[in-house]
Amino acid sequence: MRAPSPRFARHAALRLGLLGALLGPPAQALIVPLSGWTPVNGNANVWTDPAGACLLREERHGQPLPAFVTQDQALTFAKRLQTSLGKGEVREVVTQPVGRAGGWAVLAAYTYEDAGVDYRISQLYVSDSGLLRTVTGSSAQHEASTCVNEMREFLRYLAN
Repeated sequence: MRAPSPRFARHAALRLGLLGALLGPPAQALIVPLSGWTPVNGNANVWTDPAGACLLREERHGQPLPAFVTQDQALTFAKRLQTSLGKGEVREVVTQPVGRAGGWAVLAAYTYEDAGVDYRISQLYVSDSGLLRTVTGSSAQHEASTCVNEMREFLRYLAN
């Protein structure tokens, strides 16, 4: 299977107009505690596994996103996000609130087609000082590498 292109997550977000996000100024880079994963072309905001089957990308956006203090706040946003994503070029959209230290974030999962290849995307939406930050993981739809579960667990439980 073909690995997702390094620019995939950014292009998918831009093409879909996810929440009308505008890229913000560079900030602290993502720390990926997954064994063997390395930054792509020295960019510490884009990481890939040793085989190149999975990709993680962190982006900071200029769009306001208030912190979710309660699960209900995150759930309200998750429902709006699911509706919004469902109107775009993606399929099989699922969203859910996920607990983080001192608050909540929202995790979305969906399938996206690029150049005839289906990718399964997991995308974490977090408030970073009141602005939207996303951490996006992607792999080919039926990729069987161990990186897939590692990446999804990282996004579900650890990415912040």
